[in-house]
Amino acid sequence: MEGIRVLLPKASLAILFSAALVATPAFATTTTHKSATSRKASSATHTSTTFAHSRGAHRPKAKSHKLHGQQAIEPSRVMEIQQALIREHYLTGEANGNWDATTQAAMQKFQSDQGWQTRLIPDSRALKKLGLGPDYSGAINAEGASFTPPAPASTIPPSQAAGFAAAAGVNK
Repeated sequence: MEGIRVLLPKASLAILFSAALVATPAFATTTTHKSATSRKASSATHTSTTFAHSRGAHRPKAKSHKLHGQQAIEPSRVMEIQQALIREHYLTGEANGNWDATTQAAMQKFQSDQGWQTRLIPDSRALKKLGLGPDYSGAINAEGASFTPPAPASTIPPSQAAGFAAAAGVNK
């Protein structure tokens, strides 16, 4: 009899907890949202189910669209591109720094003649081919760099040449 008295409160708690789980969807509310667009006369309907106790919950905010990368070409760079296109006879007139339809057409023609994909924005291959590639003159190792060909083999000391030959496995 003593064991039944102990089990009775535990059983009633289990039944109460189960009933609460089963009854929770009964307290849910259904809302209908209609949104009309300015372009279409039809409206879209969105139905969502929320629980009565969670109405104050925070909804995630929509992420704003952040633009990445270069959005426009600087006028000074456009001038350089136009001058190069004029030099290569793809553009006539004078460079004005405006990335206009004439300049875009000239760049597309240049890229097409090279067998490349024609884009409105010039790609790196086109800029390099026009002589407008990266400028390494300001690099750390550019000043005093030697671009001369290596010394002739006859100026290498014989002991060093023998070491090269031995390391390479030549003249064994």
